Amino acid sequence: MVLRIKNMVCDRCVMVVRAELERAGCRVAAVQLGEAEIEGELSSECKEELARRLEALGFELLEDRRARMIEQVKRAVIGLVRESEVMPDVRLSDYLQERLRVDYRQISALFSETEGRTVEKYFIAQKIERVKELLVYDELPLGEIAFRLGYSSVAHLCAQFKQVTGLTPGCFKQTGGARRRPLDAV
Repeated sequence: MVLRIKNMVCDRCVMVVRAELERAGCRVAAVQLGEAEIEGELSSECKEELARRLEALGFELLEDRRARMIEQVKRAVIGLVRESEVMPDVRLSDYLQERLRVDYRQISALFSETEGRTVEKYFIAQKIERVKELLVYDELPLGEIAFRLGYSSVAHLCAQFKQVTGLTPGCFKQTGGARRRPLDAV
């Protein structure tokens, strides 16, 4: 049985969900971002209890097909922003359509309707959170950050950063990263 789980955004989330499933007595076959595979079936009571336990930790069991699609879009966007050393030169619409095997117009309409913002705005928000993270680490110059995240120039990154956060990257860096947000809250 495969359980779809919302708000799994990192390896620690995978560890926490695995531990909670095992505590609930589930025989866990595999856990990865957004889903867990367990052996056998869960009774409705067991599933409800598991849902409560996961919710207490900030996760949510997904039952609805539309909710699962939104979660897949979010995981794909987070993966695009975080998993590559240098963001590939690809249009977001093409990337999502190819990755999810669904027409982008459907993805975009569903995402906007459900989340109250466009996929593109979500993508920009994820990129800005990544920029914040890299600024706090202070290991890369701004030009390298802009290159890695696919910005056409440092000026473009700075303008978008200020538009989203109200601060320049330099001012943000001086605050010590106090305005960073968890990925599931972006």
